[in-house]
Amino acid sequence: MKKLIVIAALLLPSGLNAQQYNMFGAIAYSEQTGAHGYSYNHPSRAAAENRALKECSSRSQGCKVTIWFRNACGALARGDTGWATAWARTNILAEQQAVRTCSQYSENCSVMRWVCTNR
Repeated sequence: MKKLIVIAALLLPSGLNAQQYNMFGAIAYSEQTGAHGYSYNHPSRAAAENRALKECSSRSQGCKVTIWFRNACGALARGDTGWATAWARTNILAEQQAVRTCSQYSENCSVMRWVCTNR
């Protein structure tokens, strides 16, 4: 058991605990206009959501955070009559899931935005 604790401690950069090493991202979207904003590599969910919302709101009204993620990737897909978001370990998996979910509600779904944290 001691060996596992020592190994885990060596994997984190000096002076950081697991909570500090998490990186958050988010995507905000306006259904009315299609405007969106995104963020990545923020130290908290709130910071990531605030940044994505601020970016989207600078372009349009009616923006809402549609997805947040930690140490992962997020994607937003939009079709003719609907949209969807998803998160996954990689941008490709997040994009595929967002398009797949969007396609359940709409035709001609495609990825509008994907974003990943560095971790």
